[in-house]
Amino acid sequence: MSSSDFTIASLGPQKVPSPLAFSSVAGDSVANYVTEEEYLRFGVSVRVSQDPKGEPFAESVPVLLQKAGPRQNLYFMPSHVHAGIVTCGGLCPGLNDVIRAIVRCLWSRYGVRRISGIQFGYKGLLPEYGLSVRQLDPERVDDIHKIGGTILGSSRGGGDRTADLVDSIELLNLNVLFAIGGDGTLKGAMAIAEEIEKRKLKIAVVGIPKTIDNDVLFIDRSFGFETAVEKAVESVGAAHAEAHSAINGIGMVKLMGRESGFIAVHTALAVHEANFLLIPEVPFDLEGTNGFFAHLESRLLARKHAVIVVAEGAGQELLLADAGCDASGNKKLADIGLFLKDRIKEYFAGRSMEVNLKYIDPSYIIRSAPACPTDSVLCERLGNNAVHAALAGKTQLIIGVVNGEFVHIPIRECVLHRRHVDPEGSLYRDAIDAVGQVPRMKN
Repeated sequence: MSSSDFTIASLGPQKVPSPLAFSSVAGDSVANYVTEEEYLRFGVSVRVSQDPKGEPFAESVPVLLQKAGPRQNLYFMPSHVHAGIVTCGGLCPGLNDVIRAIVRCLWSRYGVRRISGIQFGYKGLLPEYGLSVRQLDPERVDDIHKIGGTILGSSRGGGDRTADLVDSIELLNLNVLFAIGGDGTLKGAMAIAEEIEKRKLKIAVVGIPKTIDNDVLFIDRSFGFETAVEKAVESVGAAHAEAHSAINGIGMVKLMGRESGFIAVHTALAVHEANFLLIPEVPFDLEGTNGFFAHLESRLLARKHAVIVVAEGAGQELLLADAGCDASGNKKLADIGLFLKDRIKEYFAGRSMEVNLKYIDPSYIIRSAPACPTDSVLCERLGNNAVHAALAGKTQLIIGVVNGEFVHIPIRECVLHRRHVDPEGSLYRDAIDAVGQVPRMKN
């Protein structure tokens, strides 16, 4: 962390007065501009040691993140701006909310009248697809937050065609590109920004991190995550009803979580009806006295039913499969849910023990749902702060929430690797306490 560079890139000096009627005076009951000197400390917890004289001191060096928000002076003249918006990757609750927020802030707050929606992800910028842009204004986006998906369409891939993408951005005469997407999208946005810089173009690239798995580095949470947990809880409740109503009933729910088990962990904490929690960060054995099967059997003998919550990336080492990567560069996963379903049935058949297993995979229902109120609020504020940053000439950054505050984070830092559930941390500890699971199912 201490070696990271959180300096935010800028296209140039901010010389254009903002049209926003905010204040730079404290105490006048008018919303304030954010100055370039305002930062947020990233780490709120420190390890305190004793110096040689016996005095306590903090070992860590504070990491400072630039605060997001409207600036008193802008880089761009808003009336000259042509903004583009692109949504990439898999669906996620809240995509339309972010589009709506960006369009309304550009149009109503800043007076930007040229707003183009790029269709179907980065592929909408590649000439061979022949996709035209969609002109956006408040009337076209006012009600889109009520539906799931994205009105612009989405796709995986295309982000590695950097030169072609920037050629199209130049042809469209864009001044600003808002890229809404996950790890692959943000890496593509960073490459686009670097090519723009190489060509000495004055185009701002601002990312809004979209990952339902909540695995973006540094930020508190990503939009869509709370909606996913809310919907997942409903599925686990259904699995519990099925399991409780059958002889040795087993309800198993597979949730999203390729490399990080945050949805599964939060769902297990929220639902109070899960008995097993399997996530990518914690390997487990199937066989043996301390394996998953032995603990599942003990649960059935004691309580006659069991509910399993498993993240899609859990137990991949058990499947010994290498299916390559998808168009976004994500490792393709073998289906742990179907694998466990078959192996559980085999195990209990071998022990002449009747079980009734119901397997639920609600992933596509969850991904396509409209955002819940808390996610919708987050999307609105992410979109607004993205516009403030872009028109101030800031680039190569994402907007995120850290310790409850909206901040700018360089794209290059947040795509270094993904955030994971800490098996030794309090979140996972509380989750396995909630489900009554042993800390580690390894022999």
